[in-house]
Amino acid sequence: MTENEHRAVYRITDWEISERPRERLAQKGPGVLKDAELLAILLRTGIKGENAVHMGERLLHNLGGIAGIHRASFEVVCAERGVGPAKAAQIKAAIELGRRLVEKEPETHPTINSPKDAADLVRYEMGALEQEELRVILLDTRNRVLRIEPVYKGSLNSSHVLIGGLFRSAIHSNAAAVIIVHNHPSGDPTPSPDDATITRAIIEAGKILDIDVLDHLIIGQGCFVSLKERKLGFS
Repeated sequence: MTENEHRAVYRITDWEISERPRERLAQKGPGVLKDAELLAILLRTGIKGENAVHMGERLLHNLGGIAGIHRASFEVVCAERGVGPAKAAQIKAAIELGRRLVEKEPETHPTINSPKDAADLVRYEMGALEQEELRVILLDTRNRVLRIEPVYKGSLNSSHVLIGGLFRSAIHSNAAAVIIVHNHPSGDPTPSPDDATITRAIIEAGKILDIDVLDHLIIGQGCFVSLKERKLGFS
């Protein structure tokens, strides 16, 4: 089927069976489907002049991809043409299940071998947050994740972050090392001067407490920055 033919046929039931999202998922698994096709399965039906796949494409475009749909309020998703409360609820529920799966992953005690390993644990959720949050990944002597602790919520600057509170959970958990993570709601993970200042203070406190600070990650939308790799705050 050519692109023009594909666009001209609005109903998914008019497509070849091998091209329909649900049938492709059943035969080849969800990994082969595009984001719009996965959304189409949740939407189930389209509207006049627009099938469910085209609706999925429109939602992704209007709201800024899957992460944008995650960030958008329930009311904003409902307001998209042809969506409404029932379909919005299905989409939001599916995304929340994905978020919880990532959140539960530390219970398997993954080992952190790189900044990307650490970022992968949190960036799905933290990249969608509307305000800054600071969290601490607690690690044992083999760099295995003990758990991830929320520490601070709000605009992050060196005068607001309490270093003692940041290490409290690490001490109680007998953690050998920590990785600091916070997000930039703007989506741009470029470190600020205050980020480097906070990092230096955290590292110095860690030395006193004999807890290694392995890195400080800044999470953006679909990307992250390691302050250690950029030698900001780390000697």
